[in-house]
Amino acid sequence: MINDEARSEVYDPNAIIDKWMTVWDELRTFEARDLTSGYEEQPRSYVVSMFPYPSGDLHMGHAEVYSISDALARYLRMRGANLLNGIGWDSFGLPAENAALKRNLDPREWTYTNIETQAESFRRLGVSFDWRTRFHTSDPEYYRWNQWLFLRLFAAGLAYRKEAAVNWCPTDQTVLANEQVVAGACERCGTRVIQRPLTQWFFRTTAYAQRLLDDMAQLEGKWPHEVLAMQRNWIGRSSGAHVDFAVEGRDRPVRVFTTRPDTLFGATFLVVAVDSPLADELCSPEQREAFEAYRKETVTSTAIERLANDRPKTGVPLGVSAVNPVSGARIPVYAADYVLAEYGTGAIMAVPAHDQRDLEFARALGAPVRVVVDTGAPDPTETGVATTGAGRLVNSGDFTGMDNSEGGAAIIEWLSGSGLGERAVTYRLRDWLLSRQRYWGTPIPIVHCDACGLVPVPDDQLPVRLPETGYTLRQEGGRSPLESAEEWVATSCPSCGGSARRDTDTMDTFVDSSWYFLRYPNPGYTDGPFDPAGVARWLPVNEYIGGREHSTGHLMYARFLVKALYDLGMLSFNEPFERLTNQGQVIMNGKAMSKSLGNLVNLQEQISRYGPDAVRVTMVFAGPVEEDIDWADVSPTGAVKWLSRVWRLTGDLPDQTAGEADPGLRRAVHLLIAGATAAMDDRRFNVAIARLMELTSALRKATDRGPGAANPAVREGTEALVRMLSCFAPFTAEEGWQRLGHTPSVSDAGWPEADPALLVEETITCVVQVNGKVRERLDVPTGIGESELREFVLTSDRIRALIGTATVDRVIVRAPKLVNIVSAR
Repeated sequence: MINDEARSEVYDPNAIIDKWMTVWDELRTFEARDLTSGYEEQPRSYVVSMFPYPSGDLHMGHAEVYSISDALARYLRMRGANLLNGIGWDSFGLPAENAALKRNLDPREWTYTNIETQAESFRRLGVSFDWRTRFHTSDPEYYRWNQWLFLRLFAAGLAYRKEAAVNWCPTDQTVLANEQVVAGACERCGTRVIQRPLTQWFFRTTAYAQRLLDDMAQLEGKWPHEVLAMQRNWIGRSSGAHVDFAVEGRDRPVRVFTTRPDTLFGATFLVVAVDSPLADELCSPEQREAFEAYRKETVTSTAIERLANDRPKTGVPLGVSAVNPVSGARIPVYAADYVLAEYGTGAIMAVPAHDQRDLEFARALGAPVRVVVDTGAPDPTETGVATTGAGRLVNSGDFTGMDNSEGGAAIIEWLSGSGLGERAVTYRLRDWLLSRQRYWGTPIPIVHCDACGLVPVPDDQLPVRLPETGYTLRQEGGRSPLESAEEWVATSCPSCGGSARRDTDTMDTFVDSSWYFLRYPNPGYTDGPFDPAGVARWLPVNEYIGGREHSTGHLMYARFLVKALYDLGMLSFNEPFERLTNQGQVIMNGKAMSKSLGNLVNLQEQISRYGPDAVRVTMVFAGPVEEDIDWADVSPTGAVKWLSRVWRLTGDLPDQTAGEADPGLRRAVHLLIAGATAAMDDRRFNVAIARLMELTSALRKATDRGPGAANPAVREGTEALVRMLSCFAPFTAEEGWQRLGHTPSVSDAGWPEADPALLVEETITCVVQVNGKVRERLDVPTGIGESELREFVLTSDRIRALIGTATVDRVIVRAPKLVNIVSAR
């Protein structure tokens, strides 16, 4: 028996890091192979993790996502794939600028120092990146192509500029997209967001709303169901009708969209978004003072708050009337905050009997309520509850008596024939607001000329570089820091040569991350944003890993841009990511880690104490990849003990084996290889680690008996164990592979294959019941038939003794696993 306590060698998880980092670099172990160099037949695989933001050193969340993605990347490589695993940094953005302001630094200094720190931490974590792919989005060599792509979208009519009410963060002094507002506050700093009008740049994502929906068919079963559901809800497709309401004093009618044309006879007033130009236009002189006061109040409310169901409904009359197009009734027009200017036309027809928000508004302001669909429910004027179900039309003119579905279709036909409306589809999705009033981002490549208007910067003048001097980071009142760089702002018009000014907004950093994965195959390419040959070779991404918090932001924007580039003839595919894996969050004591809560866990301290392999194993073994990990409930101590056992096992085996391989152990080894392989294929990495732990225990037991460590089955199993372990604990696996007498790298040894012959179960346990109670378990051949099994059981001495003199009424046989004997005494 081997005495583990008496060993002279001690497993030191940190002592081997530098050694194997050097070996990997020298051997270029993780570089993707060029398909033009003899690897044409090798299947390619492209794995991408959502790239990191350099806000400091790596944290526990980084350790989780890259432990998961690296396990997958290493596995695919060992299964024979020519694998590309890229790394870059999403290095522009608000946090770096705010950090620089706080420390009186240039954002470059803060950003690039953090990048170098993170790069070294990635190496010490053992992540198998192809470091040739490295780039940073704040490099002019990268953001030049942000600008180039912007200009292509501008030329195609997919980039435009307009004034709009936007989400404004008073602390960060910049606009925010709807996706960046959480519970009415800035997702970065937590400041309450307000609404303000600004002239901004947009990408026309709404032009792709239906295709974004339709193309999800390609992603079904490959992306998490909840992510697809979130995107469908965010796009928000609604079918219904556009209806035109004539308004007194206005030449053109007000067009509204409704999903309930069947309730049109019940529209008793119009509601216009208080912050819309339409409300300002319609307001009568008599109501101007009240309207302006009310509009000022709404600036402090976010869109999410205004749409909340539990928010009291408020509004003011605009002093004008509209005409219901089907009934001819004159109805009042109100301004209210529960309608948003950017949705549809900024106006709705209010049907209080059949919409709860409209009913609450009507009750608050004394507007009329008219029931037009009889659902069998009590009158909403008495209950205060709108009736929204199906029923028959009432009080609806010639349409009275129709089923409401049939009646709605008929009303649309009547509107269309009368020139008062038409069938329509609308979407909740808004255009992508990409202007930011901050310095640390991609300058928008447009010149403003009094004579020529908006003029694109010519390609040969790209990149429009950020000024490195002559600017002031902190600006107030919505002014961009770039406005203070007067020498930079002043330029000449590329069209007429006259005096002009550069656009002083920078791009949302979601632009940077919406195409970076196209750049990894050849980051040094200079003839375009991406190398067409590299894209043809590697794209689309086979496996994409990242957090589900990006479901309606980054993932939506990346899908949009890829479709736009497809339409421009630059790509041959229209979905960027074939398969998506969402990892959970690393929390502490049930809460997200944060400095303010005092529950941060320092990753480098954990690595220094336990070693990178133990941290990686702990992350992956804690549960399914999509579940949160509460660090208070786990500890790398257990992983260290297991890895120590594996390491000692690799040092116990003699160079020569002796005797015949133990058939029972060989079969156990191959069953566990098969189990680990199936778990890896299903992305159940925690289950795969459990199989490796079982294999470790089986091998340790085998070394303590019979031929012990010299048993050929022990060596076979140990080598298989170390090869599979390299996906989760690469440093330990490399060291173990060398201790077994092999040359590096274990990654090149391939994933072990289970012998199918050893996976066949020659016998199986059959449960025998007598009158429903389990009385015996018998080993029977796996291929036994029903008649043979019946005879085998009934002739068994044990079963005959149990039955005795009782009469056998029935024998129920479910070969080969169950026999139930029903007897009467």
